[in-house]
Amino acid sequence: MNNSVANTGRLAWAALRMLLVLTVVTGILYPLAVTGVAQGLFHDKANGSIVKVEGEEVGSELIGQTWDLPKKNPEDGNEAARPDPKWFQPRPSNSGYDPLSTGSNQLGASDPTLTELVGDTKKSVAAFNGVPESEVPKDAVTGSASAIDPHISPEYAEIQIKRVAQANGLTEHQVAKLVEDHTEGRTAGFLGQPHINVLTLNLALKDLAAR
Repeated sequence: MNNSVANTGRLAWAALRMLLVLTVVTGILYPLAVTGVAQGLFHDKANGSIVKVEGEEVGSELIGQTWDLPKKNPEDGNEAARPDPKWFQPRPSNSGYDPLSTGSNQLGASDPTLTELVGDTKKSVAAFNGVPESEVPKDAVTGSASAIDPHISPEYAEIQIKRVAQANGLTEHQVAKLVEDHTEGRTAGFLGQPHINVLTLNLALKDLAAR
């Protein structure tokens, strides 16, 4: 009986020591090591890829945002937001680009609600940019799975060039060159599709328009 109790005690003490060691290694030392490496080698990415202008945070390269005109009556929460013609617009977002509320609208491809929504959005995008509906790309009328995708396709940026140029007093050539310079290729040369970060593009546009 005593031997049984002693063996149980030794096993329990060994298990406790193992728990303490693993807690320290995996719960303290490993996270500290990973955090240290990330902060040392990838400081900007580790802190959310925050973009600053004149020392002020204006957004993140990882999270999209809206580029709308100010509401006429800020106290009216029901007033529909209107896109600002001066800026390149992102793709639709089910959450309004709220990083705390990610996810799609969960509507199936054959859902009549989605079909109507896409159709209405296509008409709005075409009218806003002065192009035929046939030229409106898919990402201009559909949201991403996360609802906070900060990128648009070069095709969507292209149909916005004329409108953006006119609103900012620039030539279409100037704005088209800006789009070309901010177009990123496929990741590693073969993953995904060419894309443009709307935030960095609009910040470059702001600098160009201010010259």
